[in-house]
Amino acid sequence: MSDPTVITQPWTADLRPEVQTTKSDASARPNIVLVHGAWADGSSWAAVIEQLQARGYKVTAPQFPLTSLKDDVARLRHVLSLQDGPTIVAGHSYGGQILTALGTDAPNVVALVYIAAFGLDEGESLGALLSQGPPTPALVHKFVDRRGFIWLAEEDFVNHFAADVDRVRAEVMYAVQQPLAATTFDDVMGVPAWKSLPTWYLVATDDEAIPPDAERLFAKRMQATVVEIPSSHVPMVSHPDDVVRLAEAAAEAVIAPSFVTAP
Repeated sequence: MSDPTVITQPWTADLRPEVQTTKSDASARPNIVLVHGAWADGSSWAAVIEQLQARGYKVTAPQFPLTSLKDDVARLRHVLSLQDGPTIVAGHSYGGQILTALGTDAPNVVALVYIAAFGLDEGESLGALLSQGPPTPALVHKFVDRRGFIWLAEEDFVNHFAADVDRVRAEVMYAVQQPLAATTFDDVMGVPAWKSLPTWYLVATDDEAIPPDAERLFAKRMQATVVEIPSSHVPMVSHPDDVVRLAEAAAEAVIAPSFVTAP
């Protein structure tokens, strides 16, 4: 297996929201569906959505129940069924687990973008993966409520999960965190979607939820195009420009003439 393409230098592309696009430009762009992870919700993509919409993309960032991997994949399939053409799916953290579980049946999906996200292979589970080492700082004091949902402790969330986010904003993110069903740690991955779709991966080198080396491993196995940035676990909040650039790189690649299959 060849190594992924790794980009470690900051990108300089101008992604200012005020950039205008024509109707014909927008019609040629793929749709983008954004999948939030555990202890977050769709609003975590707000800054990314603003920029992508300004550049002419149709963006959808649904709320996921996080009640089971099966339920979350069903929600993603529902959203994908509403798309009117080729679609890129980007997932953050556990959101990567959801898009990976689409398997070989991913209608309209032309590319996957992982943002500091899990990218398991067939036969793997989150529980088995996370048990290979001590809990990361963001997860040290996680707790399970009476209904079987996992929550993060406030100080761990603010100081480690969202370490490079302004304290006030991080506290708001903590207040709206969506807990994850503990049973999702036992779900075993089937054939992963990344085996049949081109992938892009953003490694957050200061991540204290998923070890950066684990992210690099996921990306290497996928043979993904990779960018590494000095970010906490939530780069879509603290480094939205970089997330937008990676999504646009995927979009430009899948609409390039070399990518289009002749009829």
